[in-house]
Amino acid sequence: MNLLNDIPLSALQFYLTAPYPCSYLPDQLARSQVATPGFLITSQAYSELVRRGFRRSGTFTYRPCCDACCACVPARVEVAAFAPGRAQRRAAKRHRNLEVSLHTLKDSEERFDLYRRYQKARHSDEGKEGESREQYRNFLLQSHVDTMLVEFREDGALRMVSIIDILEDGLSSVYTFYDPEVAQASFGTYNVLWQIELCRKLKLDYLYLGFWIRESGKMAYKAGFRPLQGLMNGEWRRLP
Repeated sequence: MNLLNDIPLSALQFYLTAPYPCSYLPDQLARSQVATPGFLITSQAYSELVRRGFRRSGTFTYRPCCDACCACVPARVEVAAFAPGRAQRRAAKRHRNLEVSLHTLKDSEERFDLYRRYQKARHSDEGKEGESREQYRNFLLQSHVDTMLVEFREDGALRMVSIIDILEDGLSSVYTFYDPEVAQASFGTYNVLWQIELCRKLKLDYLYLGFWIRESGKMAYKAGFRPLQGLMNGEWRRLP
């Protein structure tokens, strides 16, 4: 018997960070509530934390706790009730020949090169294109919970990588990066559809998509996967 699996959340400590620039909304300051110590956050504990609105970045488990803003809404897809729309069906058809393989959280030059190209194309306004190899490893290749790394290839070429956590009631989509240079691709949409289908195969109820922010254009895609639930005032309910 692993006694760590029976440790309640009351054994954890929570602290607030100092204010820092918000990654999602311009000219805003953010704060996070962080759960510690990391070695006590087992997969079981993390599943409960995610149900309470937490996410992780590497071994850093947190949720937004800003002084004067509540724009970040934890979101999850109701897997059983989800039905793809027309554009989503087109994305599924377009990329149906991608070859999928599962891997442990190990570094590789090929994955890091894809990550750098993705950051430069998609997040250069946030300064992320200059992230170092160490930052990349700390962000994506460290985990204290059950995590899988998924590769998607096309004719042998690496097109997309996803980091996914396995929870008691669902999957948590940690991060996905893909080839930004492929014309007319819908890798991001296809990836969410693939994760929803994986939830169904594993008989899991939800796909957790992190935070949805109404005012953030980069978060708008999440609203297209319906029914989508949001955690508001401690209660999960469907978003209109």
